[in-house]
Amino acid sequence: MKKAIYILAFLYSTLAFPQNETLFEQANTLYNQGKYAEAIDKYTAILETGNHSTALYFNMANAHYKLNNIAPSIYFYEKALLLSPNDKEIKNNMAFAKNMTIDAIDIIPQSAISKLVKNATNIMGFDAWAKTSVAFALCFVTLFLIYYFAYSTLKKRLAFIGFITSLFLLCMSLGFAFHKFNIDKNNKPAIVFAQESKVKSEPNSRSAESFRLHEGTKVQVLDTVNQWKKIKLADGKTGWISAKDIKLLHDY
Repeated sequence: MKKAIYILAFLYSTLAFPQNETLFEQANTLYNQGKYAEAIDKYTAILETGNHSTALYFNMANAHYKLNNIAPSIYFYEKALLLSPNDKEIKNNMAFAKNMTIDAIDIIPQSAISKLVKNATNIMGFDAWAKTSVAFALCFVTLFLIYYFAYSTLKKRLAFIGFITSLFLLCMSLGFAFHKFNIDKNNKPAIVFAQESKVKSEPNSRSAESFRLHEGTKVQVLDTVNQWKKIKLADGKTGWISAKDIKLLHDY
């Protein structure tokens, strides 16, 4: 039964690929003609097939930007950046989109050490750090065995320096791997889609209003209680917002 499902899935993806290519070309043509809403419909049809790509999200964001759809444009620029985090064109276009937002939120400055650790951790993904740790572990074991069985004093010294260095690098890579895992686990960004949303002090509509947010603002989701999401802003403020007012970026 499973084999049959896999075969059907493969056939579907094989047939869907050329169809998506055609839809993408049609959507780009409509975009170039200034028919942005129609282009978005075509791009959305591609998304509904399970296709995800930087170009698709970037073009969708551009189309929404042309229609002054603040939240969707920022949302899809952010989605594009998740796949291509160093793309300057995406960052530049998103900066223009963010100029249309109402909320001005200051970012809490990081210490030099925190920034250094964060930048070092983000050099690679968790999987890459894990593989690097395994490589250093193998080097450590190999060099330790060479040190243990070597008769030459020079070989022993070199092997000793080597396995100590490997051990140090192993501990560092493991530390970065776990840190990256925790960052990715706790990283739940979302974009406010409601034109205006009241953020409450507790997860219910009867609680006091803490502040208000407007469409296009990026938040971090910390917790969920029923239909409420606990969010945190870049300036450190926290509160509870209705789940229907925001859209998570990590939705696939």
